[in-house]
Amino acid sequence: MTDYLLAIDQGTTSSRAILFNRTGDRVVQAQEEFPQHFPNDGWVEHDPTDLWDSTLSVCRKVLDKAGVMASQVASIGITNQRETTLLWNIETGEPVYNAIVWQDRRTADYCKALEDKGFADIVHSKTGLLIDSYFSATKIRWVLQHSLLAQQLAAEGKLAFGTVDSYLIWCLTDGEVHKTDATNAARTMVFNIHDQCWDSELIQLFGIENIIFPQVMDSSDDFGLVNDRWLGAPIPINGVAGDQQAALVGQACFKPGMVKSTYGTGCFLILNTGDRPVVSKHKLLTTIGYRINGKVSYALEGSIFVAGATMQWLRDGLKLFEDASETKSLAEQSNYDNVYLVPAFTGLGAPYWDPDARGAIVGLTRDTGISDIVSAGLRSVCYQTKDLVDAMAKDGAEFNSLRIDGGMAVNDYMAQFLSDILEISVERPKITETTALGVAYLAALRIGWFNSLDDVTNLWLADRAFSPLMPAEKSQTLYSGWLDSVERVRTSD
Repeated sequence: MTDYLLAIDQGTTSSRAILFNRTGDRVVQAQEEFPQHFPNDGWVEHDPTDLWDSTLSVCRKVLDKAGVMASQVASIGITNQRETTLLWNIETGEPVYNAIVWQDRRTADYCKALEDKGFADIVHSKTGLLIDSYFSATKIRWVLQHSLLAQQLAAEGKLAFGTVDSYLIWCLTDGEVHKTDATNAARTMVFNIHDQCWDSELIQLFGIENIIFPQVMDSSDDFGLVNDRWLGAPIPINGVAGDQQAALVGQACFKPGMVKSTYGTGCFLILNTGDRPVVSKHKLLTTIGYRINGKVSYALEGSIFVAGATMQWLRDGLKLFEDASETKSLAEQSNYDNVYLVPAFTGLGAPYWDPDARGAIVGLTRDTGISDIVSAGLRSVCYQTKDLVDAMAKDGAEFNSLRIDGGMAVNDYMAQFLSDILEISVERPKITETTALGVAYLAALRIGWFNSLDDVTNLWLADRAFSPLMPAEKSQTLYSGWLDSVERVRTSD
C-alpha cells in the first residue's frame, strides 16, 4: 500500500522533508540548515549544491526515521523559497553561478533605471508585479552579464533557468524534466499571469533571450518521476507551489476574501481574490494563488522581507538568547512599549519598496534591556503585518479574521500582539507548517486521494484563536510610533 505523501519544503535557511499520512497528519520530519553567503552589502547567495544535498539528505532521513520504503510513498510535493534564481548547464546540471536569493538587492539600481525609463506599467500590467530586484528576471540578467560560462552556454542553447522547485525537479529526475508550476512562474517578472505564458516582450526587455525556461504546469499536475537511485524507488512528483501559495492551500483559503499570513524568514500576507486579478493602488502584488485543472485563482500579496530572520539575528548576531522558544517569556518581561526594531536588513518590502533602507532600533534608553529588544523584534513582525493589512484595506479588501502559520506562529506572545495591533481575530491551525501540508494536499489531489478542494477544507482544524485584548486607542498609539520609526530609516517615498 502507498500510504504516505512526502513533502519537500526547501526554504531560505533550511531544507525540510515531512512525511504525511492519508489524513494529513504529520508522521515524521527532518530538517537541515545550510550556510548563507553575503558577498557584498545587500547580496545574498546560496551554493546550489547545498540546496540539493540538504534536500536529498532530509528526504532520506525521513524515510529512515519512519521505517518507510520509497515504494510506500504515493507522491511527492515540492514547495520552495520563491524568486531565488538558478542557472545551470541543461546537459550536465552544473550551475554557472551561486543561487541568487530572493532577498538579494544587487540589481536595485538597474530596477530603478527601468522605472525611470517608464517600463513599470508594462511590467505591472502583464505580471502583476512591481519592478524590483526581489524577482527573478533581473537576477538572470546579472548572471548573464557577469559569467562568461553563462554567456557561452546561452549562445549554445544550453543554459537553463529555474526557481528552486525547477532545479530540484531537474536533480530528482536526473535531468529528465525541466518544469515549474504557475505560482513560481508568476514570481519571475517575465510570466504573463493573464495569458499564462512566458512573455517574449518582457524576456526581450530584460535581455534574457536564449535561456531555456521551464514548462509551466498546474500546481497539481505531473512533474515527472524521481529517479530510483535517489530514494530507492521511483516516486511521482505531483504537487508544486511556491511556499506562500502552498500555505494558502494548506490553510484552506479557497474562497475569495480568505486571507493567511505566513511567518518564516520573511512574512507574506495573501488574500484569495478568486478568478479576478485585483490591481493594487498601494504597492501590493497581484499574483497567482494556485492553478488547478487549468483554472487560475488569483491573489493579492504583501511581502515583508524580514520576519523570523529578525529573531535569528537577535539569536545568532546579538546572542540575546539561545533558542527561539525563550522569546515568549523574555518578551513578557518587557515593561517598555516605546522601543521599536525596524528590521530593514535588506531594505523594506511592501508597501514601501525601499531597497536602500537599513535597520534600526529606536527609543533606546539607559533602562532598555534584552527583554525589551526581544519584545520589539517580535512586535516588528506584527507592525509590518499591520502595514500590509492597511494597504489591502485601501485596495478595498475586507476581512475580520486572519489565519497564521509558519515557525513564529507558535509564539503566543506574537500571536496575541498581532491580534491586538490588527484589532481582528487571529486563528492558528493545529498544523502550523502549512507550506509542506499545502503541497502534500496538491499531490494528493492529483493522485485521487481527494475529490476536490472541499476535502481539504474539511481537514482544516484550528488550534487556537486570539481575540483583541488591548484597548483600540493604545493599539493605534503604538502603531503610530512604529510608523514614525519606519520614516527614520526610509530613503525614498
